[in-house]
Amino acid sequence: MPIRPFKQIDVFTATPYFGNPLAVVLDGTGLDDEALQRFARWTNLSETTFVLPPTEAGRAGGADYRVRIFTPGGELPFAGHPTLGTCHAWLEAGGTPRASGAAGGTPRHEEVIVQECGVGLVRIRWRGHRLAFAAPAVQRSTPGPALLAKVAAALGLKAPQILAAQLLDNGPVWLGLLLDSPD
Repeated sequence: MPIRPFKQIDVFTATPYFGNPLAVVLDGTGLDDEALQRFARWTNLSETTFVLPPTEAGRAGGADYRVRIFTPGGELPFAGHPTLGTCHAWLEAGGTPRASGAAGGTPRHEEVIVQECGVGLVRIRWRGHRLAFAAPAVQRSTPGPALLAKVAAALGLKAPQILAAQLLDNGPVWLGLLLDSPD
């Protein structure tokens, strides 16, 4: 069994145990979907990521690496804190952006790292110790009446209290509700 470099990252903080935890396996090469899912369940964190070489299409698009994001229950095509945490761990482990002028793991001014994931290519800006990205475009759709009825019941709402509803998808799918009052 090969030894795989692994890190646990505290995303959104410089203070240990105050961030959003993320497990990052820095070399997921050769692991099948079942092994990736089993490891994600074992970490018992909201997300676990696996760094892989980019696909041929990703490399052609400028990807520096590919990431697969797993929750204990399944794979996500995209998620915010895993995007930043994986990039941080990749850089800390010696990753260098392909289009880089960085020397010694520090950007000269601002670098762009291209991460390939389930939604495609995500460009991450790297300036000093800060990483930032623009989230993939949100795809909107109308939830079906059966789903709205279940959600209303779970929240203790009556149907007329829901003025509008949309499914919002940019990796994880969210249900956005406009209610008739804050109460």
